[in-house]
Amino acid sequence: MPEEARLRYDLRGLKCPLPVLKTRKRMENLTPGALIEIETTDPLAVIDIPHFCNEDGHRLEQAEPIAGGHRFLIRKRCS
Repeated sequence: MPEEARLRYDLRGLKCPLPVLKTRKRMENLTPGALIEIETTDPLAVIDIPHFCNEDGHRLEQAEPIAGGHRFLIRKRCS
């Protein structure tokens, strides 16, 4: 089965609150249920991104450490 399509968004090098602000802005034009994968080097992203998802009704599908930062997979809320 092929991997589900996702938008990749590189936010490495940006500091709080820019990763969340830019993710929120990028997600405005995504269709409900779409996946976005973001990478960030901001150490506060491990707190900020899950909080953003919870507050805006998105589902955090995956969060994992990567070299120098973190990768998050977010599914846009369906309604």
